[in-house]
Formats: sequence, C-alpha cells, structure tokens
Amino acid sequence: MAILGIDVSKADFHAFLIDGNQTAKKSFSNTTAGFKQLQHWLRNRGAREIFACMEATGSYWEALALHLHEAGHQVSVVNPSRTKAYAQSELLRAKTDAVDAAMIARFAQAQNPALWRPPAPETRLLQDLVRHLEHLKTNRAEQKVRLQTPGLQPVVKTSIRKLIAALDGQIREFEKAIDDHIDGHPGLKEQRALLVSIDAIGDTTAALILAEIPNISQFYSGRAVAAYAGLSPKTKQSGSSIRGRGAVCKTGNARLRKALYFPALTAMRFNPILKAFADRLALRGKPPMVIVVAVMRKLLVLAYGVLKSGRHFEPALPAAA
Repeated sequence: MAILGIDVSKADFHAFLIDGNQTAKKSFSNTTAGFKQLQHWLRNRGAREIFACMEATGSYWEALALHLHEAGHQVSVVNPSRTKAYAQSELLRAKTDAVDAAMIARFAQAQNPALWRPPAPETRLLQDLVRHLEHLKTNRAEQKVRLQTPGLQPVVKTSIRKLIAALDGQIREFEKAIDDHIDGHPGLKEQRALLVSIDAIGDTTAALILAEIPNISQFYSGRAVAAYAGLSPKTKQSGSSIRGRGAVCKTGNARLRKALYFPALTAMRFNPILKAFADRLALRGKPPMVIVVAVMRKLLVLAYGVLKSGRHFEPALPAAA
C-alpha cells in the first residue's frame, strides 16, 4: 500500500507519495477540483490503494479527508504535536509545505497511526450549523464594538444597528435549527441530555461538544480528549536548575477551548466537584488563569466520562481520567 503524506492549508495542500522505492510530490488547490486532480495524479502513478495521513489543523483538512475516505482510501488524521515531535527526532531544519508533506508521509510509514472515521451525516450537518452560529455571534460582537467608535456618523450607526438586528434574527434562527436537528436524531438527543446533566454545560455548549468531538469512541481516555482540545498541561523541568512555568499545549481544537471558557467560570461557582478542585488549586497558590484552564480540562473530562459511559453526571462519582 502506498503512503501519502499531506500538508493542508486554507488555499492548497501539498502531497508526498511513497510507493515502494518510488516517491513523487505535487501541490493542489484545496477545492473539489483539486481533490479530483489528486485522484488523477495518483492513478497516473499506479497508486490504487492509499494510506493517507494529514494533520488536524483547523478545519481545512476535513473536506479532503472525507473525499479520500469516500474514494475508498485509508485515512489517518493526527494531532500536529505528534508530527512535530517526529520532525524533531529527524533533526529537520527546513520547514516548508513540501518538506512537511514528506515528513508526514515518513511519519505515517514509521508510526502507522490509527485510522480516521468520518462523522455520521447528521453530525456533519450539526458541525456546519454550530460553526455558522459561532460565525454569526462573532460578527455580531464585532459590530457592537464598531458601534462604540467615537465620532461615528449617525447614518453609519443606523446601518450597524440594522445589521446587528439582522444578525440577532439569524442567530435565533440557527439556535432553533440546532435544537430541532438534535431533537430529530435520538442519538444526538440522548448525548445532549447526558452533557447537560453536568452543572455548567447548557444546550449551546453541549451542541458544540457534540459537533467538535463527533466520534467519542475513538478516544481511549479523558487525557486523550484533553490533548485533542489542546488542554494538556506542558511542564518545563530539567534537573534542579530548569523549572519553567507550566503552560497549556494549545495544539488542538481551538473551538472546544473557546467554548469551555465561560462554562468553566460557571462551574467554579456551581459544580461541586469543579468548585472544590478550583479551591484546592487556589490554596496551592495557582494563578487565576491557570485555575480556569485546569477547570476547562476537568469539565471536558467529565463530558467525555458521561458520553463514554452513557450515564448522567453524578457528583459523587469520580471523573474519568
């Protein structure tokens, strides 16, 4: 089976093919036309069975991964931190899209990462609905900030207010569409019920979690889910002389991190498990933002626990590790 390493960006993607002793490389536009050109390029090189590997960077990879999967190829989507560590092990100094594609191909050949499974059609639609709702809310927030600009002419203020009102209507429409969509699919509806049983997770956050973690069964632990979201702690320590301040590995799903911030603040007040956890960290002298991020991670682990077990949240039960 031939190995295909792919480095994906918004506009294009670079492919590097390893087929026995032969290699080939080429770049394509990250569009449906580019996907078809890739298929033609692979056929011209006699590569019928492909193991394709790419990084989970933003959402630019999703359409290409789905296309390759539906074409009958094996696809793996990995956390960029894994390929970064592999590149460091190779002592790579150059970093270009073409170099990264070749490195990803070698990584796939050496590490044989787990296969990716596409979300169910109803989950893919939920992703689109939820992400569009987030775009609408971001746009509304931006317009509200513009409205506060000193010296803004009345005609412009009137136009901005009309735009905000239109966005408010669109937001209400998509919030209802998301609720109706989840209500119309028993599996999603049950999963939402499990998530909202956790104090501080409401319908909006539950919908986003379901959209951004479409295949909960692919994760073997809460730690793996935290890594997927980029909420794993990163410690700098070497011997007795190097002790850097801990940080968060932000290589992961930024949408999940953003969605968990305000629920974490609520959880620190009303969720008994997470309030006690935050209080312990405060007594140990941890900075406020470190505490919030730690609570975000714990909240996501709790979400993983109820989805994985199929049981509603019980404060007396320990969180999944």
